Amino acid sequence: MQLPTGKKVYFSSDNHLGAPNQQLSKPREAKFVAWLDEVKHDAAAIFLLGDLFDFWFEYKHVIPKGFVRVLGKLAEIKDSGIPIYFFVGNHDLWMDDYFEQELGIPVYHRPKEFSFNHKTFLVGHGDGLGPGDKGYKRMKKVFTNPFSKWLYRWLHPDLGVPLAQHLSVKNKLISGDEDAKFLGEENEWLAQYAKRKLESKHYDYFVFGHRHLPMEIKVGKNSTYFNLGDWINFYTYGVFDGEKFELKEFKK
Repeated sequence: MQLPTGKKVYFSSDNHLGAPNQQLSKPREAKFVAWLDEVKHDAAAIFLLGDLFDFWFEYKHVIPKGFVRVLGKLAEIKDSGIPIYFFVGNHDLWMDDYFEQELGIPVYHRPKEFSFNHKTFLVGHGDGLGPGDKGYKRMKKVFTNPFSKWLYRWLHPDLGVPLAQHLSVKNKLISGDEDAKFLGEENEWLAQYAKRKLESKHYDYFVFGHRHLPMEIKVGKNSTYFNLGDWINFYTYGVFDGEKFELKEFKK
């Protein structure tokens, strides 16, 4: 995709709307909607890299209550002709086809390649990638198994949703306290993942979320790994203006 003059590509991740509860996450939702309102004026595309919600599960005829403002704003932007791409995270990995059918927003469960102005990107949430974390990788396989999802659907939403929200809030990932510690370039597993990918193919930019910590790490001579941070502590996002990628903070 060649960006039109003056247009940009925006990237955001880890909003965790609904944490620690609906009421307390409303100011963050309002701030994110304000960001969407701002970037829509020069956006060529918008990427949401997972954990938009702290919990999301799609029953056959039911989705979690709330998030009307952000869902409405995404619908408005998509209807205006701006493409939006959604990558599921570890907190909303049970997303199915609601975004695609209701909002026209494609949903991806794995990292995907994109090209803008002859710059190649590998984009994804980032969970389960790279070396280590074998316990989570096993757990993810169980959670994403169709049989597991089928079993969970037998719980009435009035039981299933509160239970999952409670367990999700107990997870340190919702606050970023555990993840938002820089491990050193040699220990950042997504940076290691990027370096391994470069052994077989060149990418100019690796863009991920999940770590809750904004960072920029050179992983090759002409390749950089960016982590987008979060909308709990940092309110950071990524922007590609057609020539360079950089992290910015939304301060409104």
